[in-house]
Amino acid sequence: MATLIILIVFIMFLGAIFTGGYNKKYLQRMQDNWLWEWITTVDHKRIGILYMLGGGFFFAVGGLEALLMRLQLMFPDNQLVVGDIYNQLLSMHGTTMIFLVSMPVLLGLMNFAVPLQIGARDVAFPFVNSLGVWLFLFGGLLVNLSWLFGGAPDAGWTSYATLSLNEFSPGPGVNYYVLGLQIAGLGTLMSGINFLVTIINMRAPGMTYLRMPLFTWTTFVTSALILFAFPPLTAGLFMLMFDRLFDTHFFTLAGGGNLTLWQHIFWIFGHPEVYIIVLPAFGIFSEVISTFSKKRLFGYNSMVFATVLIGFLAFMVWVHHMFTVGLGPIANTVFAIATMAIAVPTGIKVFNWLFTMWGGRIRFTTAMLFASGFIVVFVMGGVTGVQLAVVPADLQFHDTYFVVAHFHYVMIGGTILGFFAGLYYWWPKMFGTLLNEKLGKAHFWLFFLGQHLTFFPQHFLGLMGMPRRVYTYMSGRNLELLNLLSTIGALLMTAGILVFLYNLVQTLRMGKEAGPDPWNGRTLEWALPSPAPHYNFAQTPRVRGLDPWWLDKYEGDGKLQAAEPLGPIHMPSPAYLPFVMSLGFFVSGFGFVFHSWRVGALGLLVVFACMYIRSFEEDPGYHIEPEELKGVES
Repeated sequence: MATLIILIVFIMFLGAIFTGGYNKKYLQRMQDNWLWEWITTVDHKRIGILYMLGGGFFFAVGGLEALLMRLQLMFPDNQLVVGDIYNQLLSMHGTTMIFLVSMPVLLGLMNFAVPLQIGARDVAFPFVNSLGVWLFLFGGLLVNLSWLFGGAPDAGWTSYATLSLNEFSPGPGVNYYVLGLQIAGLGTLMSGINFLVTIINMRAPGMTYLRMPLFTWTTFVTSALILFAFPPLTAGLFMLMFDRLFDTHFFTLAGGGNLTLWQHIFWIFGHPEVYIIVLPAFGIFSEVISTFSKKRLFGYNSMVFATVLIGFLAFMVWVHHMFTVGLGPIANTVFAIATMAIAVPTGIKVFNWLFTMWGGRIRFTTAMLFASGFIVVFVMGGVTGVQLAVVPADLQFHDTYFVVAHFHYVMIGGTILGFFAGLYYWWPKMFGTLLNEKLGKAHFWLFFLGQHLTFFPQHFLGLMGMPRRVYTYMSGRNLELLNLLSTIGALLMTAGILVFLYNLVQTLRMGKEAGPDPWNGRTLEWALPSPAPHYNFAQTPRVRGLDPWWLDKYEGDGKLQAAEPLGPIHMPSPAYLPFVMSLGFFVSGFGFVFHSWRVGALGLLVVFACMYIRSFEEDPGYHIEPEELKGVES
C-alpha cells in the first residue's frame, strides 16, 4: 500500500515537472517562488545551508532515539523500550548520527566557507553539488521511513553479516539501510570529487597550497579520503543488497561466502570515515582559535603535513576494530603499531592549538568556548583510543561500554563541538546577524557538562563488564548509579540543544546586525558583506600571503587587492533536474526495499531520463553586469 501511494504521488509530480518544467517561460515564473528557488538552487552557500538543515533534522531524530535508549537504561529491569524496538533504536541512532548528521553538517560548512576562503565564485560543478545534497536528503529520508513502513534496521549501525542477512533480519529494515545509504553515499562521493576539483583549480591568484586556510586544507584531505573510502562501502552495500534481494552468497557460509569479508570492507571504509568526520572539525578549530587568539596559527606548515599524514595513516588502521576476530598476532601487532602512530600527527595539532593560544589576546566567544572544550574532550577520547590499540587490553574492552564512551568522546568532541564552533563563527556571514552570546554560552556549558556526565561514567561501566547493545541489566551489579548519572547527562545535553534552538529562533526574528567582519577575521570571507552576495566576489582577489585579509587590512590599504578589473560575472543557471533525479533514486530504492521490481525500474528510468535531458541541455548560464555591482568594492 505504501509503495502504491508513493508511486501515484511520484507520477503526478513528474507529470507536473515534465509537462511544464522543461518550458523556459514556466521555469522563469517558478523562480519567483521561494520554495522553488531553494529546490533548484546551485549556489554553494544555499546548498551548504540545505546540508545543515537536513543534518539538523536528522540530529533531532537521532538525538530522540538516543534519549529513549538512555531513559530505558536509567533503571535496572526497566520496560520502557525492550527487545527488537531497542535494537531498532540502537541501529538507527548510530546510522543516523554517523551517516546523516556528522558528515552532512560538516559538508554544509565546507560548502559554505571553502569557495569563499579560496576566492572562488562557486564550486567547480554547481549542478553536481546540487545533486549531492538532494541525494543525501532523499537517502536519509528513505532510511528513516523504515519507522513508518515495515520496521527499522535492527542489525546495529555496522550491520554485521550474518546478523544483517535474511535469516536473522527477515523484515525490510536492513533493506532500507542498504539502499538509503547507497543513495546518500553517492551524493557524498560527488561532493568529495567536487571539492577536490574546486580547491585544485579555482584558487585565487597567489593562493598557493601553503597559503590556503587550514579549513580548506582539511576539506581537501577529507575529500581525498571520501574518494578512496566510499567505493569499498558502496561495494559492500551492493554485495549485502544482492545477498538479501537476489539470494547470492557473498556473506553466507552455506553458499561458500565469508563473514569476515563484510568486516574488512566495512572498516576499510569505517576508520577513514572517522577522519572524514574529524578533519573538517580540526580545520574549523584552527580558524576559530587563530581568530580569537589574534595570532597566526602556530606551526602552520607542520599542521598541514600532520593533516596529510593523518589522511594517509587513516587507511592503515582498520583492523584495530577486528582484534578479536582471530587474524593472528602478526596482523594484530602491525595494526596496533599503526594505531598508536596516528596519535602522533594528532598530538602535533593539539600542541599547535595550545601554542597558538599561548600569549594570545584570547576572546572567549561562544565559538572559542566550543573550540577550547573540544581540546579537552578530544584528548580524553584519544587517550582511550590508544588504550584500545593495546591488543590484550582491547580483548577485555571489546563490545563493552568502554568502547561506547571512547567513540562518543571522539565523535562529539570532534564533530558536534566542531559544528557548533563553525556555526557560531560563520553564522554572521550566512545571515548577516549575530547569534546571542549569552544564550550561546548557556548552550555550551549545558552541552559540555552534559556530555561529560553522559559518557565519562560509561568508561567505568565498561570496565565493570557492562556489554554494549543490551537493553537492560540486573540490579545488584553496581551499575545503577553510573547509568542514572549517564541518563541525567543526556537530559542536560538535550537542555543545551533546546537553548540553542531558542537562540536560532530569536536571532532569525530579531538578531543583532553583524558587519562584514565582526570577529576581526583573517581569511578572505571576512572581506565580503554579511550575508555574502550570491556571486561572492565582484572582482577575483589577489592573495599576497597566508591570512590574506589580515595582510590587506593591516599592511595594505584596508581592502582586498583585485586580480582583475570589474566586469561581467558569469553565474550558473538554477537546475531542477538534480531534485528529480534524486527523487527517482528514492522511488527506485523504495521499490527495491519491498521487492517491487517494477517500481524500482521506474525510478531508475526517471534517473536515466534526467541524465539524457541533461546531456543535451544547453545551459549558458547568465551574467551579472558591472552596472548591477555599483558601490561594490570587492
